[in-house]
Parts: sequence; structure tokens; C-alpha cells
Amino acid sequence: MSKLKLPAPAKLNLFLHITGRRADGYHNLETVFQLLDYGDELEFDQDTASTLSLSCSRPELANDDNLVLRAARLLAPHATAPPFCHIHLHKRLPAGAGLGGGSSDAATTLLALNQLWQCGLTPSALHKLGLSLGADVPAFVHGYSAFADGVGEKLVNQTVPERWYVVLTPPCEVATREIFCHPELTRNSPSLTMRAFPFLGSRNDCQAVSCKLYPPIKAALDWLDQFAEARMTGTGASVFASFPTQAAATEILSRLPAATSNQIPGCQGFVARGVNRSPLLDLLEQ
Repeated sequence: MSKLKLPAPAKLNLFLHITGRRADGYHNLETVFQLLDYGDELEFDQDTASTLSLSCSRPELANDDNLVLRAARLLAPHATAPPFCHIHLHKRLPAGAGLGGGSSDAATTLLALNQLWQCGLTPSALHKLGLSLGADVPAFVHGYSAFADGVGEKLVNQTVPERWYVVLTPPCEVATREIFCHPELTRNSPSLTMRAFPFLGSRNDCQAVSCKLYPPIKAALDWLDQFAEARMTGTGASVFASFPTQAAATEILSRLPAATSNQIPGCQGFVARGVNRSPLLDLLEQ
């Protein structure tokens, strides 16, 4: 097989507790990654490729720093087939939104090229490569909704009700480092003693700081909270609320004020279903 078209699904952090700061400056955390049936899409084409290249529906993202190219170059030394491919990234997820777009793109690249280049790397080896690219990448390589701790790389499958989500993204791109370095960030949440859904009393420890630094996040939360309990994912900027049916979620999204309104100006949204197994795994197995 020399061509593949594969999804790079988004994720939500259903909660995010920071349990401590490590000597290396990273933070220990506990979270549940909920995968969604919505995200970016990547096309891998070896037929005419004589080098490794990337194009993107947003041309400004097709640069050497893109995690897709970084993932491919990381995998290339393990290839037994020529490590050439043209990759086209169909970008739907916003950057700096806490939805894991770049990390998911990198994970899809690792999994796809491991097949196309006949690398033969095990899931644990791909997990390790992914972690060198970013703390969220292993979750997407893993491919299941999961409870995570450590820096987010220690994963245990977590079955979560597959509800429908309204996801809103206000017009701001959050710098994750800025949030984790902020002096007001909560860093001493107690570790969970029972790791079973629904994690009563959970929260997102980054939410208060992100709302303070980025007022549009608070505005989006306040609007969505009228209809169901709303929460921020990751360090933001996206926020979400769950609903029992697609119709209910779609009806709420239809009420979103126009992007030109004064209530939550520039806010965009989508509806997606939570899934416990990534659609990427099913396609790769086919």
C-alpha cells in the first residue's frame, strides 16, 4: 500500500489535575483523554515521492517546525523502505486550543509511516518516539480514551460514555508554557484514589489562570454554561460541554451568536462524538 488517507482525531481533557512540579520543571498531572470523531486529516502518498515533503490546507503551517515533518524525520532512520513520502495535512483544528491538533497529526504520521516505510516498530517504541515530540503525542499513538498521569504519558484505557460534545474555540491562541509557568497555577491537587469514571469533584486546574489571562475563554465558558456544565480542555482556549444526543448538541451550537456579535466575538464551534477507540486504529488495521 503506497497511499493512505487517515484521520488525526481531536481530544478533550475531561479534567486536568496538577499534582506537583518536578525538578526538571515539568508538571505531574492526572487527566482523562477523551478522543473525538472529529479532527484533522492526513494524506500520505509514496507513488510519486522522491523525497519527504509536506503541504497543508493552511500553507503557512507547511514548514520545518511542523510536528508532521518532525515525526517523519524521527522515524526515517528506522525505515527499511525508502523514507520518501508526500504528506498533505488537511487542517481543521485550531492551534493553541487544547484539542491536541499538532500532537495528533504527529501520532498519525508515526503510525502511518511505520507501515508505509516498513519500520516494524512496536507500539511501545512509537510511544517513546512520540513522547520526544510532546507530552500529548503518546495518547494519540495509544489510540484509546485513557486515564493519564506522569506528564501525561502513563496511560490506562478508560471507558467513557460516548456522549456528544459542543466544542467552542474563542479567538485566542494560548501559550501552554505561559500557563504552566504562571505563579497562580494550582500545583498541589491531591492524587485521585479511585480511578473510575465519572471522577466526582474533578476540575481543570489550568482554567482559572487561562481565564484570567485570556478573557475570551471565560466569555465562551459563561455562554456555554447556560446549557450544560462547561469546562476548558488542556490549557485552552477551547471549552466544551456534553449532551446525550447529536440533536441536542447541534441545537445548542445553532444558538451560538454570530462571530461579529459583542457577546463572544469571533468564537467558532463544532459538534463531535466522544469515542473510546480512535478511528485511526480501525483504518490502519484495514
